Amino acid sequence: MSAWTPEELAAIASPDELEIATRRRDGTLRDPVTIWTVRHGDDLYVRSVNGPTAAWYRGAQTLREARIAASGVEQDVNLVDADHTPDDQIDAEYRTKYRRYSENTLRRITGPEARSTTLKLVPDSADQRRR
Repeated sequence: MSAWTPEELAAIASPDELEIATRRRDGTLRDPVTIWTVRHGDDLYVRSVNGPTAAWYRGAQTLREARIAASGVEQDVNLVDADHTPDDQIDAEYRTKYRRYSENTLRRITGPEARSTTLKLVPDSADQRRR
């Protein structure tokens, strides 16, 4: 699997939001939705604030592929379960980055439903070869 460049990491992790469009079985992209992302080390993570029933998250389960866009960076990604990164560390990243939001909002993105949807964004190596 490919790694993010330092420039891509900064561009994607810095803004509060990114656009994600999950890929359908036929290869077409669904309409993009706006979600929050956090950086932990050299990796990027997303969660569904509305848990596993959110439309974008259900769509993500089909092929585990998507296209993201943030700060002028557009990248095809693979969506990988974040099994090896402790939820507490991801929670801490969300609490730090989004600390200006209400405690209720932070509880939603760090609660059990959202935690169960944590996905790691991994750059698609085929997309990087096309550049």
